[in-house]
Amino acid sequence: MTLWSLFEIQVQLRPAAVAVHHDGVDYTYQDVWEGANAFANWLEDAGTDPGDRVVLLLPNCIQYVTCFLGILKSGRVAVPLNPGMSTTELETILEDCRPRVVILGEASHAFEETIARFRDRISVPVAVLSVINGSQQLAVTETAEGNGEPHRNNGVVRNCLPQRLRDLAQILYTSGTTGRPKGVMLSHRNLVSNCQSIVNYLALDHRDSVLVVLPFFYSYGNSLLITHLSTGARLVLANDVVFWNRHMDLLEQQRVTGFAGVPSTFAMLLFRSNAARKKFPDLRYLTCAGGGLLPSHVAKVRELFPHSELFLMYGQTEATARLSTLMPEEIDEKLGSIGRGIPGVTLTVLDSEGRRLPSGEVGEIVARGPGIMLGYWNDPEGTRRVLRPEGLRTGDLAYADADGHLFIIGRNNDMIKTGAYRISPHEIEDVILRHDDVAEVAVVGDPDEMWGEIPVAFVVPATDHSLDIEKILETCRQSLPRYKQPRRIRVVDTLPRTASGKVRRTALRESLRC
Repeated sequence: MTLWSLFEIQVQLRPAAVAVHHDGVDYTYQDVWEGANAFANWLEDAGTDPGDRVVLLLPNCIQYVTCFLGILKSGRVAVPLNPGMSTTELETILEDCRPRVVILGEASHAFEETIARFRDRISVPVAVLSVINGSQQLAVTETAEGNGEPHRNNGVVRNCLPQRLRDLAQILYTSGTTGRPKGVMLSHRNLVSNCQSIVNYLALDHRDSVLVVLPFFYSYGNSLLITHLSTGARLVLANDVVFWNRHMDLLEQQRVTGFAGVPSTFAMLLFRSNAARKKFPDLRYLTCAGGGLLPSHVAKVRELFPHSELFLMYGQTEATARLSTLMPEEIDEKLGSIGRGIPGVTLTVLDSEGRRLPSGEVGEIVARGPGIMLGYWNDPEGTRRVLRPEGLRTGDLAYADADGHLFIIGRNNDMIKTGAYRISPHEIEDVILRHDDVAEVAVVGDPDEMWGEIPVAFVVPATDHSLDIEKILETCRQSLPRYKQPRRIRVVDTLPRTASGKVRRTALRESLRC
């Protein structure tokens, strides 16, 4: 059964139920179904073929949802991209995936010149569509030449080519915190299996709703879309990611049952929002992924939302979204752990030769399961490096305890090498975050002639007041051995992040050289 099939079941069961709430407007499952069918029809009429790539350069909106579902129904391949990316990044990705259709939002027209240059270089016609916002039905107007008239939903539903579970459904581009973008190929089976596993452990059903502050072009945001529309639940889309008090108002007014965020999201809730002055009686659960939520923040989040269950999760784009979860009832005993593999996923800690390590020994997390990607688009060598006979090599270093719970100590390329020691930056960050006047911190290694590298901390204050740097350093001296103590602390307004919210440690290291 495909994601489209799961969505269509919900349309048949509750066509008048709200599927998406955005900018004060409710869109029912019937509305979304009609819009998705309209776009699937357009893709057929435009002469595209199953397997052709369709780029989505849209913010979270109703049109994104209908276009995404229409692409999946038609057997084309969805390629969601960050509408805030640079023209250079876009040009690189267009050359890589060679789309037949590019869909632009109102704020993305700066890309038209880049797309035109790309279209002039290749022989295959490329349609460029501009979304008209503010319409309940899907409406796209076309700016490309020679691809027919603009299409609007006419109520006609056609049967598109049925998708096979092994067929490519989506390409999610990820460069992590550094490097050239890599196109992660996800099949219909990948999407459905990961979706059903997440639905299982979160116990999602049609009574649920989620406030979406994460972008759909990010694997975590993508998982919110597919899990909720496959269960008849409701997506409440936030308009921006800047005004956090507005998000809290929306959370309260829409009586949302779920909230999902990355660690920086929760830092904003704790230190830059009025959440403490509100009550959320309908909020059933919270989920955090995209990096470890620091233990000090875990305590603050549970205090802020005492009646909500907190799920601490771990995953990778290469695994569709989710690999493991620390369940709410395990947090007190296993604080700092990413939990165990979700249903259908097996996680093991292996050495560089592929041998399984005993509990307590540090190695690399290797994952197996139906959610593991098909590979990297146009990159067989990169695929071979991470998809090994033993499973997906995640690049994350961890150890397992006697109960099989995993504890990440860092990534291979994040470790700080000082003298004969390898230091996880997270251990230093946990100590610094004991200070209530620190909102966020990231530690990186700075080259040193004697030691190889020394730890340097970048700290974001929780308030506008100045930080007592010496007090922070003294805490580090009392809590950490000498070789782990940061030699310098830099106070910054924000930490550089990827579009998915991960700290760009490479950018921090480069700033030390300026």
